[in-house]
Amino acid sequence: MNAIEFPWLTAIILLPLVAALAIPLIPDKEGKTVRWYGLGVAIADFALMIYAFWYKYDFQSSTLQLVENYPWIPQLGLHWAVGVDGLSMPLLLLTGLINTLAIFAAWKVTTKPRLFYGLMLAMYSAQLGVFVAQDLLLFFLMWEIELVPVYLLISIWGGQNRRYAATKFILYTAAASIFILIAGFAMAFSGDTVTFDMASLGMKEYPKTLELLVYAGFLIAFGVKLPIFPLHTWLPDAHGEASAPGSMILAGVLLKMGGYALIRFNVEMLPNAHVTFAPVLAILGVVNIVYGACCAFAQTNLKRRLAYSSIAHMGFVLIGIASYTELGISGAVLQMVSHGLIAATLFFLSGVTYDRTHTLMMDKMGGMAKVMPKTFALFTVGSMASLALPGMSGFVGELMVFLGIATSDVYSSSFKVVVVLLSAVGVILTPIYLLSMLRQVFYGEQSQGLHLDAVVSDVKPREIFITACLLLPIIGIGFYPKLATQTYDVKAVELAAHARQVLPIVAHHQPSSLYSRIFSAPTLANSQVENSINISE
Repeated sequence: MNAIEFPWLTAIILLPLVAALAIPLIPDKEGKTVRWYGLGVAIADFALMIYAFWYKYDFQSSTLQLVENYPWIPQLGLHWAVGVDGLSMPLLLLTGLINTLAIFAAWKVTTKPRLFYGLMLAMYSAQLGVFVAQDLLLFFLMWEIELVPVYLLISIWGGQNRRYAATKFILYTAAASIFILIAGFAMAFSGDTVTFDMASLGMKEYPKTLELLVYAGFLIAFGVKLPIFPLHTWLPDAHGEASAPGSMILAGVLLKMGGYALIRFNVEMLPNAHVTFAPVLAILGVVNIVYGACCAFAQTNLKRRLAYSSIAHMGFVLIGIASYTELGISGAVLQMVSHGLIAATLFFLSGVTYDRTHTLMMDKMGGMAKVMPKTFALFTVGSMASLALPGMSGFVGELMVFLGIATSDVYSSSFKVVVVLLSAVGVILTPIYLLSMLRQVFYGEQSQGLHLDAVVSDVKPREIFITACLLLPIIGIGFYPKLATQTYDVKAVELAAHARQVLPIVAHHQPSSLYSRIFSAPTLANSQVENSINISE
C-alpha cells in the first residue's frame, strides 16, 4: 500500500465505532441530540463509502482493491488487513443503506437513547469489518463484536419475551462461532507455514479429510447465521421480539453475512471440499425453501411469518452457491442484496403497523386498509417484491438462480429436475402466505379489540421516506438488474471458474464415487485428466 494513500476502508469501518465512543460526552437529556448525531454519523459513513467506491473502485477488476495491511498484534500474527472486491462491495453498500435507515426508523426511541444509538453505531462498524476483513483473526473478531450489540438491542428494546429470544440468539451464534475459530486454526496451522492471511490460506493445499472437516465446520458456523435448516430456530424468536430497527438489520444485513462467508470461505478457499458438499447445499436450499414457506403459512404473528419467509428466500442463495455456474452465483449475490432490501421494507412496515395497533397477531387485526390506506399500499408493494413479481428485484434474483442450476452441466438431469421442481413448490407457496397476510391484516372486518378509526394516523412523511429509499432500488434493480450486477459480474465469473477448475481433479481421483448419480461432469472430466496425463507423458 502506498504510504500517502488515504486509508478509505479503515476510515469507513472505524468512523461509526469512534463516533459511538463519543456519545457519552454529548450533552443531551431527552435523546434528541443523540439521535441526530447517530443519524448524521451513519449518513456521513454511507456517503464516504459511496465516494470511495465511485472514484477509487474499478468495476472491471476481480482482484481486491483499496487494500490496507498493517501489523496489529505481531505476536499473534494479527494484521489489520482489509480489502474489497465484487463480492463484498455490494454488501457493504447494502449494509450502509439499511443501517442508516434503521437508525432513522428508531426516531421514537426514548429508553436509554445514548446506549441504543451507541450500540447501533458499534454494530454498524462490526458489520462493515466482516465484509472487508482479509485476515482470519480480524474476521473472527468483527464477527464476534457484532453479536453483543444485537443481543443487547433485543434484550433491552425487544418485546415481552425479549430475554428468551436474545439468549437463544447469543447461544446459537456464539456456539457457532467456535466452529469458525477451530476451522480457522486448522487451516492456519496446516502445512509448513502458519498464516492467518485469507489469500494465503486459499492457496494452501490441505489433506482431503482436513479440508472436508474444515468445510463442515464453516458450514455449521455460517449456516446458523444464514440460517440453514435445522440451525434456524433462533431467527423467528429474534424477529418476533426485536424492535423494527433491529429486525431491519437482522434480516437485511446479518443473514447476508452468512451467505457472504459461505462464498468467501467455503467456495473460494476450499473448492475441493465444495465438490463433495455442493449437492448437500442444493438439497438444503430446497429444504429451506419448502420448509420456510410451509412454516410461514402456519404463523399468526406478523413478524414470525416474515421471519420464516426469510428462511425460505435464503434457500435460493444456497442453490445458487451450489450451481457451479456464473449465472447461479451471480443470482445468489443478487438474491442477498434483493432480500436485504425487501425484508428491511416489510419488517419496517410491520413496525409501523405495530405502533398503531400494539399487536402483531394477524387474527386480532383486519379492516385496516380503510384506516391506513398508504400503509396498505406500501405493504402491498413490499409483498409483491417478496413473492417475486416481475419488475421487482426478487424476481430477477430467483430467476437467475433457477436458470443457473437448470443450465449447470455439473449435475445430472434428474437431480436438476428434482431441485427445480421442489424449489418451484416454494415459489408457489410464497404468494399464498403473503397474500393471506395482506388479507388478514388489511381486509375484512376490523377486530373488535381495535378501535382505530379515531386515533390511528396513516404513515407519516418520515416513514414514507424510509420505505421509499428501500423500494426505489428494489424496483430499479427489477427493471434494470445491471444496477446491481455490474458491481460483481467479473467476480462471479472468477468464482465460478475457480470452483469448476477442481472438478476434473476430483473426478480423476474419485471416478466411481457416491455422487456419480448426481454429477454428470465426472466422466467427461476424467477423460480430460487422462488426456492431459498422456500428453505430459
